[in-house]
Amino acid sequence: MNNRIDNEDLRVFTAAARKASFAAAAEELGMSPAYISKRIGILEQMLGVRLFHRTTRRVVVSEDGERVYAHAMTILENLDSLLHEVAERRDVPRGLLRICSSFGFGRNVVAPVVARLVAAHPSLQVRFEVFDRLVDIVGEGFDLDIRVGDDIAPHLIARKLMSNHRILCASPAYLKQHGTPRRLQELAGHNCLAIKERDLPFGVWALRSSSGSGSGGAAEESVKVTGTLSSNHGEIALQWAVEGAGIVLRSRWDAQPHIDRGELVQILPHYTQSANVWAVYPQRLAGSAKVRVCVEFLERQLAISKSPNSIMPHVDGSGTGL
Repeated sequence: MNNRIDNEDLRVFTAAARKASFAAAAEELGMSPAYISKRIGILEQMLGVRLFHRTTRRVVVSEDGERVYAHAMTILENLDSLLHEVAERRDVPRGLLRICSSFGFGRNVVAPVVARLVAAHPSLQVRFEVFDRLVDIVGEGFDLDIRVGDDIAPHLIARKLMSNHRILCASPAYLKQHGTPRRLQELAGHNCLAIKERDLPFGVWALRSSSGSGSGGAAEESVKVTGTLSSNHGEIALQWAVEGAGIVLRSRWDAQPHIDRGELVQILPHYTQSANVWAVYPQRLAGSAKVRVCVEFLERQLAISKSPNSIMPHVDGSGTGL
């Protein structure tokens, strides 16, 4: 009997265990659910144990499956380390790279760069996903997170790709009707368009004042904002602001085209919120050629600059969604 276990079956199993779903694992790996079920059945037969308890809605890892999962992760990490080391010596990025980012920034900025990356490195495959939440890249099996925001866990490696900050904006029509706030705390009395950001508490805007408080240094202030409209998508909130629905806190790159057209006006200009763009990846991939090449490619494409408008892609009226 053939006692050799296919490494691909271990990848299928760990994906299904991590997602608690054959269908979700199939989507992640680009396979059919039937193929996932078949490979796991073969692995169970070879090991002589049941790896999952199956129901009509989900699958749950069994006690034996938990032990197999721990060993499988060690085997796959060792194999990945070997492949990364060999690739590093050859300086050629190859294999699958799983990248994630946020909705608007991922769709408008990262996705085109990823397409150019693969065109430049044909041995590389990229699976790109976007989310409206902060992703646990280690637990969810991602290699790289292109993240907007400076709140990064210390156990992850972070490389700054470009500088960015968010600004406060509203339409001329809104300001004419409701007045222009002169102090940050006045925002509590305005209709503010709250957005569920991946790196920020919902409905709390923390901004840094360049005017300081007499000492010449920057001071951070927070204000609790409310409004009749809120969203988890920055492009939607920005369009609401353009239509006069309220005040929005968005990236300058996102808002600047609308400011240039007179559709939005920046308010409280001495208040900004840091929202730099980072490449974030696990410690285990510190020596990975494909991650290094990807990060360097992104850095060149995004080109950290004090004049960001010169490097951002063309956007229509909905903005970039940063």
